[in-house]
Amino acid sequence: MQSDVAALVAAQRVKEAAELAAQSGDAKTASELFERACEWSSAAKAAFDGGDFERAVSLAIVARDDELAARALDALRTRTPNRLAALASKLESRGDFAWAARAHESRAGSAEGASAEMKVRASREAAADWERAGEAVHAASLWERANDPVAAAKALEAALRRDPSQPQANIALGNLLVRYGKYEAAVRALQHVPRSSPARRDALAPLVRALGALGLAEAADEASRELAALGGPAEVSPAPAPAVEVQRRIYGRYEVVREVASTATSRVLECIDSVRGERVAVKIFASWDSRGTGRDALARFEREVRVLGALDHPNVVPLRDFVAEGPAMVLAWMSGGTLETMMQSPLAPARAVEIAEAVLRALGEAHRLGVLHRDVKPANVLFDDAGVARLSDFGVAHLSDLSVTATAAVIGTLAYMSPEQREGKPALVQSDVYGVGAILFEMLTGERLVLGEMPKTRPSGVHRDLDARHDAVVMTMLAPKPEDRPADTFAARRALSALSWPKDVEHAAIKPRATRPESERPSAARLQDVDESAEGGTSQATMQNDSWTGRHVERVALTPLSLARAGGFARTGHRAVQLVLRVDRDEETIWLEAPPKPIDRPLTAREYEALLLALDALHAQGVVHGHVDRGHVGLDPQLGPLLLFDAQPDPTATADTDFAQLRRLSSDATGSPIKS
Repeated sequence: MQSDVAALVAAQRVKEAAELAAQSGDAKTASELFERACEWSSAAKAAFDGGDFERAVSLAIVARDDELAARALDALRTRTPNRLAALASKLESRGDFAWAARAHESRAGSAEGASAEMKVRASREAAADWERAGEAVHAASLWERANDPVAAAKALEAALRRDPSQPQANIALGNLLVRYGKYEAAVRALQHVPRSSPARRDALAPLVRALGALGLAEAADEASRELAALGGPAEVSPAPAPAVEVQRRIYGRYEVVREVASTATSRVLECIDSVRGERVAVKIFASWDSRGTGRDALARFEREVRVLGALDHPNVVPLRDFVAEGPAMVLAWMSGGTLETMMQSPLAPARAVEIAEAVLRALGEAHRLGVLHRDVKPANVLFDDAGVARLSDFGVAHLSDLSVTATAAVIGTLAYMSPEQREGKPALVQSDVYGVGAILFEMLTGERLVLGEMPKTRPSGVHRDLDARHDAVVMTMLAPKPEDRPADTFAARRALSALSWPKDVEHAAIKPRATRPESERPSAARLQDVDESAEGGTSQATMQNDSWTGRHVERVALTPLSLARAGGFARTGHRAVQLVLRVDRDEETIWLEAPPKPIDRPLTAREYEALLLALDALHAQGVVHGHVDRGHVGLDPQLGPLLLFDAQPDPTATADTDFAQLRRLSSDATGSPIKS
């Protein structure tokens, strides 16, 4: 039989030879000959019959026989995970990302030889491939399953940046944000699903919950009625608003918006000060009981008021007022959230050090006044509208006593507490320095210190541009003995500022050193000049076409200022902010996605709202735009308005001037504000 097959092959009758080999049971030879004859479906079936499931998957994909490819992939689940990983890698190299993602998912669900760590890694790799395949919703579900909700949100936001009219992506993003308590952002995403969309019903249930959680009862009722009209469950009702004061105005002047936090000793309400017209946080003492066990908590509450009253520093949350009848303190509103939340995503080393130095400056002023904080931790570092770090919660601080003993069981948070405090010894200036060092270590490595254990890594082990000098500065702040740490916050700041900390967003992700060689193709060979006048290029940039990706890009000069600003733009992840594509150090340029033509008319209400949110995201990263004008706002017919990168901002600009410039863009020719 083999001789007959060979004879047919010699006579160029390959298909007949393949059929003969299949009839004789030689599936391997049959598959190879069918492939040679370009009979892809038959080649895949023969490979499957012969038990070569990896080959069957590859050939079935070429033959577009999805059913056979799925059967072969399912058969591979019983094999070792390494075989699935090899198949996924091969499919990725061919650009078959959807099937590579399925291979990774099969690997994650493999019952044999798969550790929990491997399954999580496989889920992450599957999510990344689904993103490449354009399936952002499926990718987001896998990212969340792998305990990475930030990556899930970024995947959905990236898809919506490319095409804002994807209802399922908006619904998935809204549901994700609701699950993690980000109700305002959830409402914005879900409201992008129009009433005319067939998916509107799926958007309404999470919208009802988000509106209810924000205390917007009327809007929640309206959405609930719309859901019932579309056949939704009649019992759906707004989620109860967080418990706030029954009256809408407290202490005569503060209009309650919502409750944002609650502990055993206090509650924090977001309010509007009707006198000043500004947003504030009202922190109300709430720990009295019939046995008087709240006495110590009240002492800490009053101590915080005294400390904040004595401190007037740009890196300390300002005290606006104290209401004795509460008792309650009124603080400036910090819209940028906490460092604890920010640390869910990797930070550039320069940004991490900037935050640490801001906290050290605040502590330095407190120490000058004889105040120790004693509870430095990420949850106590807040950010204002411009992204400036501000230290809060001085409730365990002591005035005029730098050697008060701190009991570890009562005061502070162990992960960031100095060794001497854990042992119940007197707290020192160096104890606060240790807390900042613990925060900085976690920002740089992604690893939280564990009580009684040595750190498993060093900053240089996760950032390619850090070395032993950077490690030494951070680890000195974490020295077990106080006398081995910097003598005070000023010494710690001098040590940090003496080194260069990378700002490059490409190197900001926490990951091991690269093990694969980089492409040797020169980046300049990728670029071809295009007609800037036809493309609406900007004067500060060079407009070119990237032949590798087929997209138009503009390049701006790489300077320390432009690099820092590019990092801020990249970290926003907002659909209305111009994309930062790469940093080309060889050519000393930053690559940006080519902008649309500048806007030549007043903004509509919807465009204004989109840019307002983009500025909020930019300010949260500590970047002020500086030129929100027609030359720096583009308008894409499909994507809407876009806030364009500016490498040379006005040095006197502030967040307020950004908003003022945006308001001018939303006025019509007569200067009247545009209406919704």
